[in-house]
Amino acid sequence: MLELRHLRTLQAIDDAGSLVEAAERLHVTQSALSHQLKDLEHRLGLELIVRRTRPVRFTTAGSRLLALARQILPLVKKTETELKRLSAGDSGRLHIAIECHSCFQWLMPALDRFREDWPEVELDLSAAFGFEPLTALTRGDLDMVVTSDPVDDPVVCYLPLFRYELVLAVARDSEWAARRFIEPGALAEQTLITYPVERERLDVFTAFLDPAGVAPGSVRTAELTPMMVQLVAAGRGVAALPNWALTEYLDLGLVKSVRLGEEGVWRTLYAAVRQGDQTVPFIQDFMETAEALCFKNLSGIRRVNLSA
Repeated sequence: MLELRHLRTLQAIDDAGSLVEAAERLHVTQSALSHQLKDLEHRLGLELIVRRTRPVRFTTAGSRLLALARQILPLVKKTETELKRLSAGDSGRLHIAIECHSCFQWLMPALDRFREDWPEVELDLSAAFGFEPLTALTRGDLDMVVTSDPVDDPVVCYLPLFRYELVLAVARDSEWAARRFIEPGALAEQTLITYPVERERLDVFTAFLDPAGVAPGSVRTAELTPMMVQLVAAGRGVAALPNWALTEYLDLGLVKSVRLGEEGVWRTLYAAVRQGDQTVPFIQDFMETAEALCFKNLSGIRRVNLSA
């Protein structure tokens, strides 16, 4: 009567808080998820969730099954990982470089989980801000590069992690704080605070300002996201950051966020690997772990529509 897919569905509904977001996490349509849930309720003769509440509220029966899912699914995942290790060997190397300063927020927990599951894989992490990481990847010095700037190369395969919106952090008392969005020209007389990397690697330039032929009034750099937020809060400039990286600062009321353009600037974060390595079991497992943790812990991100 019960299948693993049912338990995964209930867990996704609880994690997401709604059927719409749960369907997105499970890569199914909302109608398909609703049908699956109704079918399970029909089999059991019990309602499992209270409809039309947000977040979704579970009935007593639903809560019992959710507790089972929380107990069983981690064991299933652990066993699947062990079987992968047995089938392919459990040793190897995963040297990762990141082109995203704020990626440490989700990457470190994913690496901690990966170390537990694959203790024999040699793991290394570096920041790809002082060298060309994709060249190092194709040369074999690296095994994965986390980037939002894919480059056409027959040797490289880009595995999507998630989509995120680039937003502008502004001071709470700024005249822009109440705006829904701003156009590129508004930054022509502003100080733009960025990470200390080439502008070719900054989405605010490549995806927003450069296409409009606009340059900011001045540019100031800061090494860390908290430093950038403090400068913005003090009225020393504005900063374009991923929506999920700003969540905690918005919750604390330190700054406000404004959309870049009426439609917003959406980017995709990828894990780039060499062609063929995408089928390596421990790389597949790392991607699954990273994706699951990102959608559990980060706000405002979306899954990549691979059929688009």
